[in-house]
This record gives sequence, structure tokens and C-alpha cells, in this order.
Amino acid sequence: MFGISPDAIFQIPALLVALTVHEYGHARVAVSLGDPTPRVLGRLTLNPIPHLDAVGLLMLWIAHFGWAKPVPVNPSNLRHGKTGMLLVSLAGPAFNLMTAVICMVLYFLLATMQLMTIEVAKVIQWMYVFNLGLAVFNLIPLPPLDGSKIVSSLLPTRTAYSYEQIAPYGPIILIALVYIGIVGAVISPIIGGLDYIIKSVIALFF
Repeated sequence: MFGISPDAIFQIPALLVALTVHEYGHARVAVSLGDPTPRVLGRLTLNPIPHLDAVGLLMLWIAHFGWAKPVPVNPSNLRHGKTGMLLVSLAGPAFNLMTAVICMVLYFLLATMQLMTIEVAKVIQWMYVFNLGLAVFNLIPLPPLDGSKIVSSLLPTRTAYSYEQIAPYGPIILIALVYIGIVGAVISPIIGGLDYIIKSVIALFF
């Protein structure tokens, strides 16, 4: 999904922000719904280090496909049962989407006030791109992505159990779909549509 480019010096901090915000979102909502696990394990933090998976981060740059360290959640501690797990699963993409909107507001604000530099512009732009991309990408309904947990939370218990049996094969299927271009073909129009909506709405205020 992401690769090495001449802008790598700007991409690295932007990517760290996007990954950290995503995992923090899961942790924050889980704790707010009664599960202390993320706090006990040190994941309720905006420090990127506890959220990073060294191999996953390396794969982002080498193979354009990678991951952060999933936030451990104990569903039995969550209030509202399956609805609680649904909210925790939605939290990561939702926090990424909110961060993308904040980035674009900041970009318009600094540009309007003529306080923008090329370096700041690139960091903000990459933060926007990565957060928007992670929000949509993680909604794909294949394990280990959040979309699979969202679907599982919405299905009847027996059907959810059957659906969850694809978990061991999910990463392989996902990698295959990424490399043959199906994932890109599906999510690119969605990302483009969200990008247009966000920028159009924000532009109304500047």
C-alpha cells in the first residue's frame, strides 16, 4: 500500500502518526467500554513505539503491505456485548478518518494564513493520505483487518463463527488481492470520493 519514494523523509513521520492514531483509537474505545487490557499492556498511548511491529513496518516499505501491532482486547470485558466489539473495531478507521479531516483543515488554515512551508505541506499531505488510506483499507472484510471484526459483530453467532474460520487464510487472501490489484481497484474510488467530499466541504470555510 505504501512504498519508498523521494518523499520518504516526510512519509515516515506521517506513517507513524497514522499507525499510532489507528491503534490508539482501538485502545481508547476499548478502555472506555470497560476493558482495561489496552491500558494494562501500555497501549493506551500516542507514543508510536508500543504500537509498532518491526516486521510489519519493514514490509510497508519493502512490499507495500504491512501492519502495526494489534491492540489486545478482551471482548468479555466490554459493555454492550457484540455492539461493544463493533465499536472497538470501528474506532481505528474512525480515528484515522478524523485525523485526515484535521490534517486537511490545518493545511487550508496554514495556506490561508500564508504560514505554509514546503516541508510542512508535505508532512501534512502525507499524513492526510496515509490516514485516509488506512481508514478505508482497514474496512476490507478480511482477517486480520478491522472490517472482518465489524462483519463478525453484525452476524448472528453461528454465522459469525463460520465466517471467522477463514481467519488463518485471511492474510494470504489479502496479500494476493493486493498484488493482483483487486484491493486497489475497489478502494481507490472510495478514497477518491472521500477525498473530494472532505476537501469540498472544508473549502467552503476558507
